[in-house]
Amino acid sequence: MLPKDYRLKKRTAFAATYRTGRTLHKGGITVFIGKEKNNDSPTRVGFVVSKKIHKRAVKRNRIKRLMRESYRLLIKEGAVSDKYISLVFVASSRLLNMDFKEVDNSIRKLVYKL
Repeated sequence: MLPKDYRLKKRTAFAATYRTGRTLHKGGITVFIGKEKNNDSPTRVGFVVSKKIHKRAVKRNRIKRLMRESYRLLIKEGAVSDKYISLVFVASSRLLNMDFKEVDNSIRKLVYKL
């Protein structure tokens, strides 16, 4: 589980991140990049899987858990830079058939591109 300091929670924070318009795509995952920041607080992260991906909440939550765990491992390794205020990872239907290694590989490539 991600520490509380790293979680993006409020709807307004998600909306502000979407409004910046900067995105990257890789392996069925899109990341929306928030504004750059000046302070030392950690980058807040949100994970989104829409009902269009799958109607069952169990499937949607599994995808979110896989993405969250991959990002948590990157934080633990120290591979994540705190350059941005927020990031929002949005999944596509391609992730339904992926295992953890494939999801982890996509998240890693996106984070290294940042």
